This record gives sequence, C-alpha cells and structure tokens, in this order.
Amino acid sequence: MPEWIFSLALVLVGFLGLVGGGEYLVRSASALASIMRISPVVIGLTVVAFGTSAPELAVTLQSVWSGSADLALGNVVGSNIANVLIVLGIAALIAPLSVHSRIVRIDVPLVIAASLALWLVSLDGQIGRIDGLVFVGALLGYLAWSVRQGKTEAREIQDGLPEVSDPPAKPGRGYLLKQVLMLLAGLLLLAVGARLLVMGVVDIALVFGISELVIGLTVVAIGTSLPEVVTSVIASLHGEGDIAVGNVVGSNLFNILSVLGFGALLAPQGIPVSHDALIMDIPIMIATAVVCLPLFLTGYRVTRVEGGVFLAYYLAYLGYLVMRTTQSSLTQPFEIVMLGGVIPLTVLAIWYGWRRDARAGL
Repeated sequence: MPEWIFSLALVLVGFLGLVGGGEYLVRSASALASIMRISPVVIGLTVVAFGTSAPELAVTLQSVWSGSADLALGNVVGSNIANVLIVLGIAALIAPLSVHSRIVRIDVPLVIAASLALWLVSLDGQIGRIDGLVFVGALLGYLAWSVRQGKTEAREIQDGLPEVSDPPAKPGRGYLLKQVLMLLAGLLLLAVGARLLVMGVVDIALVFGISELVIGLTVVAIGTSLPEVVTSVIASLHGEGDIAVGNVVGSNLFNILSVLGFGALLAPQGIPVSHDALIMDIPIMIATAVVCLPLFLTGYRVTRVEGGVFLAYYLAYLGYLVMRTTQSSLTQPFEIVMLGGVIPLTVLAIWYGWRRDARAGL
C-alpha cells in the first residue's frame, strides 16, 4: 500500500477525532458553566468560542512540539481565512445572517486589531515568547472584560447565544460526573486527533513535496474549522444568525490570542514566520477581517449575495495557493487580476447591500 494512502487515513481519522472532541468539549463546558451559574454571555463568548477553537489549539501545540512550526502558523492563519470565507459564506447561502450591533462595534474591531498585531510581531520573522506572553495577557484581559460586561449585557445578547439544554434544577452527582467525563473525553479526542492529523499531513507534504505552510493553510485549516462550520450552518438553519456570526468572530479572536499565544510560549525557539506568510497569507487574513465591517454594516446582516462573494474569494485563494506552490507562470498575472477584481467586487457587494436596505427603510 502506498505510504500516502496510510497518511491520508491518518488525516481522516484525525479530522473525526477533532470534530468529535470539539463537540464534546463545547457541550460539556457549556453544561458545566450553567451548573456553576456562570453568566450566559461568558458561556457564549468564551466557552463556546474557545471550544470551537480547541482543534486549532490542539493542532498548533502538537505541531510546535513535533518541530513543524510552519504548520502551526498556517493552521491559524488558514483557519481564520476559512472561518470568514467558508463558514460565513455557506451559512449565508443557506439563510441571510443577522449581525448583532455589539459584534460590529466591539468584536470585529478587536479581531482586526489582533490580526494587525500578529503581522507587526511577525515582521522580525518570528513569533517569540514575549509576543506569546502579550497575546495570552490580551486574552486574559478580554476574558475578564467579558465577565464584567456579561453582568450588564446578559439580557441584551441572550438571544444571540447557542442554546444549551437546561440541566436539572438540582443536578445530582451522576449528571455532574457525566459532564466531567464528556469534557475529559473531548480533550482526549482532541489530543489523539491532533497527533494523527499532524503525522498524516507532514507525511503527505514530504511525499508530494508540498510545503507544510500550504498544507496548514488549506487541508488542516479547513479540517479544524469544521466545528465552526457545523455550528454556524445549524444556527443558520434555525434562523439564529447571531450565533453563526458570533461563533466565527469569537473563534478568530481566540485563534490568534490563545492558539498562537500559547504556541509561542511553549515553542522552544518560538514560531518562525515565512516570507510568504508575512507578505501574502497574513495580509489576506487581515483583509478578510476588515471586509467584515462594511459588509456587516449593511443593515447588520450578511445576504446570500455576500455569502456567495465570500465563497468565491476562498476558491480564488485556493487557486492562488496551488499556483504559488507549483511556481506557475500564471501566478503574477493572477495576482494582478485579483487585486484589480477583489476590491471592485467587494464594493459592488457593499453597494448592493446598502441599496437593498435603503429600499427596505432599514
């Protein structure tokens, strides 16, 4: 049996472990937070967001420990790009998404700021331990702020949080033990899934001569974004657009602050940043965050047209990665076309949304 087939099997099993582990982690953590009477806003903006980012954290830590740091950075950057373009794109195509004003005023600007900070600390070609410490400190500050805000905004954002099955009024030891075991099972699945996934993709990269950065930006990024995809699609089907959008925005913030923060702290030599990631992939991640602001401001919603634009952007990005990896002669002309086409297409989508909302009196 060819070596790459076995490696592909490892990748598939790893994906299943990541998705299952993330699901168990989110469900059990939400239930435990409810039992301990933690504010609903904390459950939605911290526990759920961190839970859906857990696969990225597991893959990044495993990559750092195994010496595949390019995969660690590519996983986070690629996942953030995929979260916006794929997750919101698919969810919006299923049903237009409403966007809570708080997300536009506070959370999206925070994601943009964190993305810019990542680019700035990467200019020296490395995300060092001091950088990781700053990211983790910012994460703790965000968590503390969320707890405080949760006390005053619980009623305002209650409808925009994931529904969690209400535990018994007086949960017994059996119920509590079940949630703890689910939490441990989720962590175990994440650890095993991350290990198998990293082993598989690194082997495939070596067999086919594909860089670990590209593998991390595509295969691993999409795979670790599956929890966000499932959560946002289900939310969209139920008409809960705030859940879909909040899940993506919160997850992207956690990916940068917690995943890369802890990864840089634990990496012996920090996380190296390649030239391609610095001049192209990270700026694309920043652009996807920035473009959310004007699109979300069009009546505080994401339409099917805008969702289609997001998916078109991601397909173009995948095409660019393929050309860049194969050193195609079409790479430079493609870059020119994209730079000349993406901005007008985005402006057209925003103009369409504003015109639609003006006619509707929004």
